[in-house]
Amino acid sequence: MPPRHQGAGGRVISRRQLLGLVALTLMWGINWPMMKLSLRELTPMYFRAVTMTCGALWLYVFYRARGLRMLPVGTEWRSVITLGIPNMLGWHTVSILGVKELASGRAAILGFTMPIWTVLIGVLFLGDKLTRRVAFAAIAVAVAIALLISHEFTALSGRPLGILWMELAAVLWAIGTLMMRRAHLTLPVETLTVWMMILGSVCLWGIAWISEPWPVWQFSTAMWISLAYGALINYGFAQIIWAGLARNLPPATSAMSIMAIPVVGIMTATVIVGEWPNWQDFVAIVFVMAAIAAVLLPPRTRGKIA
Repeated sequence: MPPRHQGAGGRVISRRQLLGLVALTLMWGINWPMMKLSLRELTPMYFRAVTMTCGALWLYVFYRARGLRMLPVGTEWRSVITLGIPNMLGWHTVSILGVKELASGRAAILGFTMPIWTVLIGVLFLGDKLTRRVAFAAIAVAVAIALLISHEFTALSGRPLGILWMELAAVLWAIGTLMMRRAHLTLPVETLTVWMMILGSVCLWGIAWISEPWPVWQFSTAMWISLAYGALINYGFAQIIWAGLARNLPPATSAMSIMAIPVVGIMTATVIVGEWPNWQDFVAIVFVMAAIAAVLLPPRTRGKIA
């Protein structure tokens, strides 16, 4: 019988789940500096269009070979479109603009404020209860954003607009998450993901064609590796692993992964694109991690005496 490990939420996870979670955290963390590397030779919208298209196509083939129903029918198309706009098109379009403007590690910190925005939107617009944890998370995120804004304004080459792009992306992701929670889906989540990617990539090709010059398609070896990473890893293997984990992973365990992803992004950015974090980055990530923990980790419960 395979060894099992205790999750932070009290549930037990298998070694396979644990390894999958570690792999997923590394894949999505490394993806941030890899995106920054790609933007040295390719414009943002064409980068997203290429990688998302290739990722969607090979995911379609993979899931089709496993026997999943891969064609939405009837009103399922409405779900694909309405959920795809914020979750896929909105997040991936706006976030890549943020990555273009900011250091990749800093963009990752701001992007992963998404769980806090999910909770805040629920409190402000959906009647969810405002708790002390939510209030603390809001204050912690505000401090983190203020730290990063202050550095962008004081740095010689600072680009505070990138912070606005990343927070808008995080809000769009949060809205998409809330819509997903309330959706009544009749098609497999894997099918929904693939078709959101397909329709999102079609829109991205149109946006790129209108707003950016046609690429030369003559790239360095590092650039081709980065494109392959985006298509095969970020939009491919990572999506497969997440689809397998999301149903059974304890919420607290997934929260730990979310907190670790921007840390991985900051650490690997030094090696991949030569970005060195400053003290504001380290302090900001501590505040963001604390905020994520406040809204995602379950409260401790005192044991009852039998």
